[in-house]
Formats: sequence, structure tokens, C-alpha cells
Amino acid sequence: MRHKITPQPGILNIAPYVAGKSTAKGGNRVTKLSSNENPLGPSPLARAAFIEAAGALETYPSSDHAALRAAIAKVHGLDAERIICGAGSDEIISFLCTTYAGVGDEVLYSQYGFAMYPISAMAAGATPVQAPETDRHTDVDALLAACTERTRLVFIANPNNPTGTMISETEIARLAEGLPPQALLVLDGAYTEFVEGFNGHAGLVEARDNVVMTRTFSKIYGLGGARIGWGYGPAHVIDALNRVRGPFNVSAAALAAAEAAVQDVDYTEKCRFENAKWRGWLRDELAAIGLPSDESFANFIVPRFASPEAAAEADLYLQSKGLVVRALTGYGLPAHLRITIGDEIACRAVAATLTDFMKGARA
Repeated sequence: MRHKITPQPGILNIAPYVAGKSTAKGGNRVTKLSSNENPLGPSPLARAAFIEAAGALETYPSSDHAALRAAIAKVHGLDAERIICGAGSDEIISFLCTTYAGVGDEVLYSQYGFAMYPISAMAAGATPVQAPETDRHTDVDALLAACTERTRLVFIANPNNPTGTMISETEIARLAEGLPPQALLVLDGAYTEFVEGFNGHAGLVEARDNVVMTRTFSKIYGLGGARIGWGYGPAHVIDALNRVRGPFNVSAAALAAAEAAVQDVDYTEKCRFENAKWRGWLRDELAAIGLPSDESFANFIVPRFASPEAAAEADLYLQSKGLVVRALTGYGLPAHLRITIGDEIACRAVAATLTDFMKGARA
């Protein structure tokens, strides 16, 4: 008998998320600059905490994440009771869609927004809606114009991935104020820590009941492999999300590493400084050879090529030299490449390789 087991409607219409490449056909040594990872790695204190936690793998982790939430609250000046932790900020995004959106609802996001927004929306049965951007910057007027009575969630990242651009606190506040009453604004703050003095719009979250922010330990904290992130929002939102969260959704080792990482503020500052230094250097080097980019506030830059064909050729040439970056065709930016800011050796290698490419070298 032929089975009749089928997924829920719409699931098979989801295009799976494609992660940045980690291999290339080029040289023996591959430098991965496709996933915005921290080239310095995690804090030594976080690494030690992770290893120590391996001594008790038979024990379930904390289900309330109290120690980590307290550490986050202390460092960032937040209310620990309004913090939720997840397996990366991706899981918080999924919780939000599961909790607040379903069949017949719309989830709104900006044109060049993170690919997990529409994926999570469709997984919840909702309809993803894309609002246009202006010169690769989030357009608040376009988002407000796209809102309807069916809009339940509005996702934006600030700084944005994959463009690296950022809009002002005033514009974010205007967006929050202008949303329909049933809509929740979600501020994806994965790259918040790369902006000196920036708190991810925590004040706006504190002041309103329709704004929540998500954060991650995968980027500046260098814990991508541990899969841990967090969210901060109004009490009514956090209460609802905790009702769909699994009791042991974050491992003990990840919790321990994240707690150590967030408290090692000197190391975080070192990572921020090194990123800003080499981001500016690489931006200027590429601009000088005819590859301009928007000002980036994250740990990557996005140079523009003369055509999609030129970007694709440059991507192949970089790969031939063992340099793996991220093509942005899937994001609707086919004439761009997203290049993670690596260490000095990696940045100099990218600049030298693209200089050769622009002089006529090809893979």
C-alpha cells in the first residue's frame, strides 16, 4: 500500500537555507570568509568553560538558563526575567513565528533581509512579504506601506545581513510607532556588538510593548559551533515564547561558554577593535581598485562589481586561491560578494587576489 504521509501545506515550497561554503578547489589551505565567523575565535575563558562542562555530559542542562540570563542582564543592564535563550538566535526567530504567525497571517521583512525570516514564516504556515529597500538600506516607509491587517511580525536586522548597512534609532522608533496594533517588531541584533556603544535598541524594547530584539553568541563571541543566542522583549512576549520553548533547548556546554564569553568584556572589545581596523583597511583597498561598498557596521563588507558575471568570475578566482566568500545571488544581489573580515593575513590575501583579478587575471 502506497503511503499517504505528507508534510503540512507549504512546507515543500520552502527553499532550504544554504550556508556559506567552507571548501574550494583552490590551494591546499582554505580560508573561509563566507559565514561571518570571528577569526580570533572565542574568549579563552569561554573555551575553558566549554571544556569543563564536558565533565558532566550525563547531566541535563539548566532548563531556566538562570545563570546565563543573569550574566547577560548584568553586562547589558537588562532585566533577566525578560531574557530568553535559544539554540542560536535562529531558534528565537522560529519561536516568534510559531507563536505569533500562522495560516492567513503575514510576516514582513526588508528586501535584503536574512533568509531565515521567510523560511521560519513559511514553516509556521504564514505568508512572507518582502518590502523594498532603498540603496540596500532598510526603508521604513516601504515597510509601513506594506503592512496590512494580516501583518503579525516585522523582521529587520540592524546592522543588516547581508548588506552590512544600518539605519538610525530614530527610524527604528518611527517604524515601531507606525506598525498596526497586532504587529510585533523584531530587531535582529546579530551584529550589534560590532558597533561601538550600541545596545541593539534595548531602550526601545524597554519602552514599548511591541518590540523584541534577538542576539547571538555566534558572531563577535565566536561561538557559532555551540549554537546559542538570546532574545529580550516585553514580559508578555517572553512568557509566550517560553511556552513553546523546549525545556532543555540549549546544551550545558553552550550555556557555560556563553556565560563566560559575555562577561569577558575586554576580549569582546579586542574583537570589535580588530574587526573595525581590518574592515576599514579592506574597504579602502578594494575601493581603490574599483570595488566600492556601502559603509558596513558588521564584520563583513559587500563590494560591488561591474556586473553579475564579473562577481561570479571573481568568486571563482578567489576560490582558486583558497579564499571562500559568499555569493549573494540568492539574496537578489548578484553583482556583489559578501566577504567576512578575517585576520590580517586573510584580509591582505583578499586584497591582493582581487587586485590581480581586476588587472585581468582569471581562474
